[in-house]
Amino acid sequence: MTSVRAAIITVSTRGAAGERADESGPAMRDALTAAGHAVVHAELVPDDIGGVATAILNAVRAGANVVLTSGGTGLSPNDVTPEATRRVIDREVPGIAEALRARSLEKTPHGMLSRGVAGAVGATLVVNLPGSPRAVRESLEVLLPVLPHAIELLAGDSGESGHARGRA
Repeated sequence: MTSVRAAIITVSTRGAAGERADESGPAMRDALTAAGHAVVHAELVPDDIGGVATAILNAVRAGANVVLTSGGTGLSPNDVTPEATRRVIDREVPGIAEALRARSLEKTPHGMLSRGVAGAVGATLVVNLPGSPRAVRESLEVLLPVLPHAIELLAGDSGESGHARGRA
């Protein structure tokens, strides 16, 4: 089984300025390590398209095969994480973003306001999570079970061996 090497990027202008404590980054770290995954990179950056895009690419260069961002996915003019993510991904993985929004909608109608995206930068999966620690934990409940398989597929494993066993 492929090991998860995760990077955590918290997107918060106030957090990056030291005006607000980062609570979602530690929530991501706790959930990832509790699931047995390694966190190989962590960064706190302001809401800036170029800065977020650079942070994602830095995480890929640091050896992460999963990059999780938190924050900057709403409707505020400062929320630019999806735009930054689209700037660097090679292709989108819309089912992940749809599943995360569906989970959020189970909790609050405000879930439909999330603009988070998911996609691949080469063999690295990038997923935008909401900014609140509670929403991060709820999103990871949905995402964590599929991470190892997604990483295997991105690394070039066809996934057919698992499917072939189901065929007679």
